[in-house]
Amino acid sequence: METSYQTLVLNRLWQAVNVVGVERAFSLLALDHAQVIYAEDGSFRVLDAAAWFEHSKKVESTPGARVIRTVNQAVLVPAVLLLKGFDRILLQDIKFNRQNLLERDDHRCQYCGKNLPHKELNMDHVIPRDRGGGTSWENVVISCIRCNSKKSNRLPKEAGMRLLKEPKRPPRRPFVSSLYGKPVEKSWEYFLQSKEK
Repeated sequence: METSYQTLVLNRLWQAVNVVGVERAFSLLALDHAQVIYAEDGSFRVLDAAAWFEHSKKVESTPGARVIRTVNQAVLVPAVLLLKGFDRILLQDIKFNRQNLLERDDHRCQYCGKNLPHKELNMDHVIPRDRGGGTSWENVVISCIRCNSKKSNRLPKEAGMRLLKEPKRPPRRPFVSSLYGKPVEKSWEYFLQSKEK
């Protein structure tokens, strides 16, 4: 079985909520929790599992088709599924890393406010680690090399410096935002781009 195929999952309001692998996609379809959204002649068709298996018989030999083989037949792997009973948007915590920290702090030093090239910005522990400061959203900010050196191993107040804003954990964001800027299947583009507008 080809396991690298992925399927975009939409809630019943046609909003992207997840990306799943082949086994999960067919499980959702077989349990009648989802239907396949299939683009044909410029419009979308919604097919249940039985209709999808019948459709697969007609087009399984199409070059480039995403197909898995069962004992009885080849079946197209659905590119997009529509959940039948789920209408929420999944929110994800934002992973703590340098790139997300740069985004949170608007790519500028949180002490002097300068917007510098990324290579001239680094991560600073507001409360130094050797004083018990942890590596967390609430204790790490972006700073320029000059300000980081000036602050050294002190608290901002001890160094005569002030933060532009208090560091906080960014709000959770919809799952779909994690796909922006990444290569995605052509058949997903409509569902992702239409939600940005």
